[in-house]
Amino acid sequence: MDIEALRRDTPGTANRIHLNNAGAGLLSRRTLEAMTAHLELEAAIGGYEAADQERDRIDATYAHIAQLVDGRPDEVALFDNSTHAWTAAFSSLTFKPGDRILTGRAEYGSNVLAYLQTAQRTGAEVVVVPNDASGQLDTAALAQLIDDRTKLVGVSHVPTGGGLVNPAAEIGRITRAAGVPFLLDATQSVGQFPVSVAELGCDMLTATGRKFLRGPRGTGFLWVRPEALEYLEPHSIEIATATWDGKRGFTWQGGARRFATWETSYANVLGLSAAVQQALEIGMDGIGRRAIELGAYLRDRLDAVPGVTTYDLGRQRCAIVTAKVDAMPTAEVAAALAEHRINVTTTDPTHAQFDTEDRGVHPLVRLSPHYYNTEGELDRAVEVFAKLAAPR
Repeated sequence: MDIEALRRDTPGTANRIHLNNAGAGLLSRRTLEAMTAHLELEAAIGGYEAADQERDRIDATYAHIAQLVDGRPDEVALFDNSTHAWTAAFSSLTFKPGDRILTGRAEYGSNVLAYLQTAQRTGAEVVVVPNDASGQLDTAALAQLIDDRTKLVGVSHVPTGGGLVNPAAEIGRITRAAGVPFLLDATQSVGQFPVSVAELGCDMLTATGRKFLRGPRGTGFLWVRPEALEYLEPHSIEIATATWDGKRGFTWQGGARRFATWETSYANVLGLSAAVQQALEIGMDGIGRRAIELGAYLRDRLDAVPGVTTYDLGRQRCAIVTAKVDAMPTAEVAAALAEHRINVTTTDPTHAQFDTEDRGVHPLVRLSPHYYNTEGELDRAVEVFAKLAAPR
């Protein structure tokens, strides 16, 4: 992997140290040019006409995403963000009083809100699976909790508030054996390290383009196992997702595209396609190794600074690092890093209520390097932490 060449192809690396890839990764020139070229084409000949002219490239996006997650093109639907993709999948399930939704303590806030709303509306029950001693979802407890009332297991692969990687493949083995649908939120994992739906055993997977995949904001996708179409009924319907069969009937489109919508930004779609192609060309194995190595490098060096504490859980950890300067408010630490042109963000206690209840450590500074970052950039961030933590 030629890091310097990758950085030259990433304009943002010239301006600052970007350690917020779990928020939004930096666009490459290739992705940026794919987007701007289509916008210019739309301005020159018209939006419909530009889409018609670029139809082959637009349609190829499905094949690129399928290759990325080890699926098939007809199993992919495009969305404007991961939350809408996740909601399209979740709302396609039917719940009744007494049904159970099992989720983890690291689940993303938007997902939990949807579970709670569904429970209020239908009488279903939300059951939170405990963590094991390492802080990851306890798969033995999950297996014991699953029964004939369980209608869904919904889990975040990597949470928004830390470097934990949940044991998705083991969860998939358990749910598949029990015949229970498994919805995996892979928003923080796709693009960061290899993700294979075949290996994970999930029935539905959602992801965004803007984070570690380095695509544009306003992009996301849903992958659906073909067998799951037998019990999933999309909540919304339109002429792009179904065919009106005469006056009284309709037929769903084949594959996952029945979950999507007709209108979209094709400039964003082509930007997403370019980002996925670039990730595939670089190689997700290499991307994953380097990203996780950089996360460990940063975590180890922060742990060595007196007055700084890191808070990442799990047996397997990724390129998301959460930390705190013990004697300084988190917002002030983030502001100080910003003054040094280091991009980070902070965790929000309301987005991870279960974890907040368990540990009471949020908000934390969240740093998320990616493969195009350098060890020198991480050292610079650690230097700032050390200065902030030094006795005064």
